Amino acid sequence: MARLIYFTIQSLDGFIEDADGHFGWAEPDEEVHQLANDLLRPVGTYLYGRRMYETMAAWETEPALATATPVTADFAKIWQAADKVVYSTTLDRPVTARTRIERSFDPDAVRDLKASADRDLGIGGADLAAQALQSGLVDELDIVLAPAVVGGGKRAIPDGVRLGLELVDQRRFPGGMAYLSYRVTGPGPARTP
Repeated sequence: MARLIYFTIQSLDGFIEDADGHFGWAEPDEEVHQLANDLLRPVGTYLYGRRMYETMAAWETEPALATATPVTADFAKIWQAADKVVYSTTLDRPVTARTRIERSFDPDAVRDLKASADRDLGIGGADLAAQALQSGLVDELDIVLAPAVVGGGKRAIPDGVRLGLELVDQRRFPGGMAYLSYRVTGPGPARTP
């Protein structure tokens, strides 16, 4: 069975974008970008919310981005080769190849996709990831911590999500970023009164 992996770059205080919707503080350097390439290379299908899809589509629609460096060119090839499922009630049609739109997130359909896939699945976008986490679908969290505290914005893992986790890998980078990989071991600890 394929794994569903949530990969995210977040601030130390747990946000993927700040209160103004900016995320430039999370831009990876070449070494961190290479790590992302290596982690995402096995992914055969990405599951995205509309906003994350529109951000990621630039890896196919903006040639200058995709060819800026050998590392970004490699990422563009990895991303373009994968299938994409975009969950949106407002997007009329995709702007990238190998992409289909679903109007709502169906946990049972994702379970079926995991069971039938021969490659891992990735999920992007905090809101969509929250639905998958709450449905018990996420198998692994790959988190890159940026050396920034932004004080508010969109949380990488929204309130109310509780998980048991096992640290399976870690790495620190000279630029101050740190990578943590966790296997989901089950629901989180019970709430105490």
